[in-house]
Amino acid sequence: MSSSHHRVAAVCQLTATPDKESNFSACQELMEQASLQGARMVFLPEGFDYIGSSREETLALSESLSGKTVSRYSQMAKKLEIWLSLGGFHERGHDWDSDRRIYNSHIIMNDKGEVVSVYRKAHLFDVELPEKGVLLKESAFTIPGPSLMPPVQTPIGKVGLGICYDIRFPELSCALQRKGAEILTFPSAFTVATGAAHWEVLLRARAIETQCFVLAAAQVGAHHEKRSSHGHAMAVDPWGEVIADCGGEKPGLRLVEIDLEKLHNTRRNMPTQLHRRDLDFYTGLE
Repeated sequence: MSSSHHRVAAVCQLTATPDKESNFSACQELMEQASLQGARMVFLPEGFDYIGSSREETLALSESLSGKTVSRYSQMAKKLEIWLSLGGFHERGHDWDSDRRIYNSHIIMNDKGEVVSVYRKAHLFDVELPEKGVLLKESAFTIPGPSLMPPVQTPIGKVGLGICYDIRFPELSCALQRKGAEILTFPSAFTVATGAAHWEVLLRARAIETQCFVLAAAQVGAHHEKRSSHGHAMAVDPWGEVIADCGGEKPGLRLVEIDLEKLHNTRRNMPTQLHRRDLDFYTGLE
């Protein structure tokens, strides 16, 4: 692991509830465990701060980036000397006082506790599957993010940011790869029904088509009586092989070595990016 080509990440799995203090304690334990085991960067899932049981509760518990929650994680990053991917923070929107709407924000924090990037979720999960018992309308209280963010250089490699439902839109992953991403990350809270059907398939597909590592921290289990998550926080290598899986039962973490030599070999041996036509070709039918 001392090689410059090998970097260690911790992909975490959590059961968040509306209790912010309890959630922070659980995340603190995961961060400390990851640091002790040598992780340079820790990936926490969407809703790491909380998962509310109603729209009203979700909005009431939200904060700004300058609030207590981000400050506490900043202190932890600095204390443990780790980078953090805070996968889906309920951030009060810029017009909060007038419209009471939030962003679903993915925060990257360095080992000095500084926020170095914030990506606001672009694709909102508005889905109704009556036969599966799934009904979620994220757009009822969430503002779609205005743009992608450039990949971030971290100690484990160059990380491209997405959140959960974004994984269903390969254009996003390909855009990040074109801008130099070596790792794609999709912190998530997949429902049990959609997770069982599509979670692993989507993660492996995004890895194969971009030839990137894909890291996906996840929520697991029952958050409250109205909502449960699939789990299986996962890491996939650039060949599409699952190299870590936290299972579908309980919180925890898995350590992953990000071997950039494997990434470079994959891209060299099967140079799909060189074979890709220019963007105008793919929009030609329009």
